[in-house]
Amino acid sequence: MGCKLGVERDPRALPLRPILYPYWTMNAGNQALKVGVFYDGSYYTHVSNYYNYVHAHRRRIHIGGLHDYVKHMVAEREGTRPNLCHIIDIHFFRGRFNAREANEKPNQLYHDRVFDDVLMYNNVQTHYLPLKDMMGRKKEKGIDVLMALETYELCMLKRYDVVVLVASDGDHVPLVRKLHALGCKTMLLGWDFEFTDAETGEQQYTRTSTDLWNEVTYPLPMHDLIEEGLKDDDELIRDLFVVRDDRAREVEEALDMDPEVRHQSSVMSLMNGYGFIRFPDNNLFFLREDLVDTDFADLRVGDMLEFGVAVNARGQRVAKRITRVSDAGLPVG
Repeated sequence: MGCKLGVERDPRALPLRPILYPYWTMNAGNQALKVGVFYDGSYYTHVSNYYNYVHAHRRRIHIGGLHDYVKHMVAEREGTRPNLCHIIDIHFFRGRFNAREANEKPNQLYHDRVFDDVLMYNNVQTHYLPLKDMMGRKKEKGIDVLMALETYELCMLKRYDVVVLVASDGDHVPLVRKLHALGCKTMLLGWDFEFTDAETGEQQYTRTSTDLWNEVTYPLPMHDLIEEGLKDDDELIRDLFVVRDDRAREVEEALDMDPEVRHQSSVMSLMNGYGFIRFPDNNLFFLREDLVDTDFADLRVGDMLEFGVAVNARGQRVAKRITRVSDAGLPVG
């Protein structure tokens, strides 16, 4: 007597009807997805500064909010639920000053530590290489190679379903191809924007490599998506940014913006009635009206100044109550 596999259907039963599931149940087996996120740190910082100092929104990107956004975007593309998209690794790659060089710059060590705390609280693993002196300027060297090697090795070991890159350089194209060969899909968070530099008056362009856009599985043109989301007051886009109250508090804590606290640094550049003082991360703007007992016409690039730091109505850090410092380190006048 042969065995029957399965269960016979009762002919008297009601006819079967298709069950309609939401889009997120379309994922085969409804399985969890493993996601790795990898940052080109200098690129991320540049984009965050753009939104904080140039863009009308005047907010920094919230790294935790960005990770939540990534989970939703992976879920949408992969046909599953956001709570099934698990970011199991987050890595941040950047060049930075060594301790001696950072110690020579006002508050640089403190700012580095504050940002490290932000990354630590968001479970981000950092990878730093020392900046190299090239033609008299400090530049990154080897970061792209380090990022590619670490990403590929981790993908081989942990078998990510999706690797998310926050990057723009076409040098990442070979990495993307190698990840695809491992059976891993890729998502790119890239930005294209331009603005006029307040210091030089020159037009500044940020563009993501076309080759990189075309190579990844899921390209996300973030500048357009953010503009549309802000216009529609999309909650997911709103949460991409640090809220104003928290941002003001973070700035105050990072800079210790007690009106009595004074800082010293040198003049970086002078324009017609305004200038910039060297100060991490993006230097400080000042007006001739903020000088105390000092004639703007007497200032020279490289002069040491003493000043307080404030945040103006647009959320920008600016220098206030500025005095010139003598060679002996004492205020002039």
